[in-house]
Amino acid sequence: QVQLVESGGGLVQAGDSLRLSCAASGRTFNIYFMGWFRQAPGKEREFVSALRRNDGTPYYADSVKGRFTISRAYAENTVYLQMNSLKSEDTAVYYCAARVGTAGWADPSGYTSWGQGTQVTVSS
Repeated sequence: QVQLVESGGGLVQAGDSLRLSCAASGRTFNIYFMGWFRQAPGKEREFVSALRRNDGTPYYADSVKGRFTISRAYAENTVYLQMNSLKSEDTAVYYCAARVGTAGWADPSGYTSWGQGTQVTVSS
């Protein structure tokens, strides 16, 4: 079992930056992807970014490409999401997730461990 704890959300203005953190613990040795998803009120959970754990390859949704950066502190089992140039449409609860499968990094159904979520609110 993997436990994930997110932190770093908050209320910011459009154009500001935030950095989210996700600390993983437990049986982390077989995690293949770490991902970030978000869910706005009345909408489905959507893929934001993922990182292939063995080599650090990042993946991004088109909506955040060029503004968000996913990174890791490998030894600490921590993944970060640096969010720059935030927009009001980025407002959502952001979830960290982990999966052991080697494909389908954008599909939330394949992630087996989820954090509790952290609220990001961007005012325009």
